[in-house]
Amino acid sequence: MGGNIGNHLVVMNLILRPLKDINDPTWSVIISLIILLIGVAWVIKYILGIDEREAHGSDDTTKSIENVSPDMSFLEMMDVLNEELIGKGIDPVAFDHDCREGICGMCSMYINGEAHGPDRLVTTCQMHMRKFKDGDTITIEPFRANAFPVVKDLAVDRSAFDRIQHAGGFVSVNTSGNTQDANAIPIDKHDADKAFDAATCIGCGACVATCKNASAMLFVSAKVSQYALLPQGKVEATDRVLNMVKQMDEEGFGNCTNTGACEVECPKGISLENIARMNREYLSAQTENRFWGNRPCRNQ
Repeated sequence: MGGNIGNHLVVMNLILRPLKDINDPTWSVIISLIILLIGVAWVIKYILGIDEREAHGSDDTTKSIENVSPDMSFLEMMDVLNEELIGKGIDPVAFDHDCREGICGMCSMYINGEAHGPDRLVTTCQMHMRKFKDGDTITIEPFRANAFPVVKDLAVDRSAFDRIQHAGGFVSVNTSGNTQDANAIPIDKHDADKAFDAATCIGCGACVATCKNASAMLFVSAKVSQYALLPQGKVEATDRVLNMVKQMDEEGFGNCTNTGACEVECPKGISLENIARMNREYLSAQTENRFWGNRPCRNQ
């Protein structure tokens, strides 16, 4: 009995001794043990976290969805998926959407290796589940380009397009009471149709996501063409094309190599003719600057 008490006193002395002397080497042993225990606890927590993610399904795990109607749009299917995930206590999949009518260009998804999915001349929100078969595995990715950083899951930041538009995608109009009526300026029907076709671009970014160079030439050329073909856009044509191309390069988009993939995947069918027209406008602007003096771009 006395021996046990003596042993306990020795142990207590070893534990309490460093409290009296901060320089006692026992402190190093205690601190090392504490760090070791913290490390072991972190490893256990990490392993349990992996098991939990595997049980509930991680971000890159295939998820099965039941009761999907062929008449559902793709975004309605995503809504069903998110409802199931929320019901299980899992964060829903983030994706952009707004009008769901193929107008806003927000629903930008890379579906089975194709921008906006396997259908043609439609956006993701306009594509229906009848394009897929029961039991198919659908791979969904965000648009991938350095100029389109991923915000979360399937949502990307396409504000680079906005900055290109701000650089020159507009016409300056005097609204001091002397504005002309829209029908007062005669415009050739062929040019008006071409301008309207270019103006149907919704800025979804499918051309960038599809292009192997992540080029934005189809988008920029559409915005340049819709003004270049109309008399209202002739006055600022030189500044417009120089400013927009300069901003496109600053945003980090690649160059066009005329593979034509952008035209194929564009949900609005924007033609490659617009790229040729923008190149002519750009060369003409450079030539004008060379002969009449180098006018600085507006955003310089």
